[in-house]
Order: sequence, then structure tokens, then C-alpha cells
Amino acid sequence: QLQLVPSGGGLVQSGGSLRLSCVASGVNLEHYSIGWFRQAPGKEREGVVCRTSSGDFTKYLDSVKGRFTISRDNAKNTIYLQMDSLKPEDTAVYYCAADPWNSIVRKCWATDFQSWGQGTQVTVSS
Repeated sequence: QLQLVPSGGGLVQSGGSLRLSCVASGVNLEHYSIGWFRQAPGKEREGVVCRTSSGDFTKYLDSVKGRFTISRDNAKNTIYLQMDSLKPEDTAVYYCAADPWNSIVRKCWATDFQSWGQGTQVTVSS
């Protein structure tokens, strides 16, 4: 059974950077589509970025394009989210997710992803 354990959240000033990590166990994550999602208080969970297992397709939320970068290290069975030029509106609980199907990446909807890590808080102060 796939388990995902995130780390790397915290408090950062506006304009700063953070890198989130998510270590997988139980399966080889190389064959899974991956995603990062976030949920702010009072809002629905939204897809920040999703990527296919091969990396041939990546979908970013418009508001994070050019600032956030998803990556994976198959040797470490880990996925990352590099977040630069952070803004107060990026404040949310961030979740990593994975799923065996690549077709779900194009929509990047939380409801489509099967396996989830626990959330990690990211707070950006102004």
C-alpha cells in the first residue's frame, strides 16, 4: 500500500522560497502520476500542479506558473515542490498525492487522486 509522508512546510516571508518533499513507501512511485494540492481555510482543495509518471505532461495552476516547480527523484522515491517568489495568497495546507492513472493529470482534480499524504502547513507573511 502506497504511503506518502510530506515535509518542508513552514513560515516564510513574502518573496521567499520553500521546498516541500514527499517520500513514498510501499510502491515504486516511478509508475505513478503525482500531484501537489493545497487548501486554504474556507476554500476547496485545489490542484497546484500535477505530472504524469513519465513527466511528458505537467499541469500547473495559473497563479503558480513560473514560481513553483514539481520534480521527482525516482532513486529516492520522493517528489518535490519548489516554491519561489511566495505570496501571502499561497498560504495553505499543502498535500502530495499519487495515482496509478496518468489520464487524471490533465484535469488535476483532487477527487481523482487515490493516495494522499498528510498536509503540511505553508504560511507566507506579508
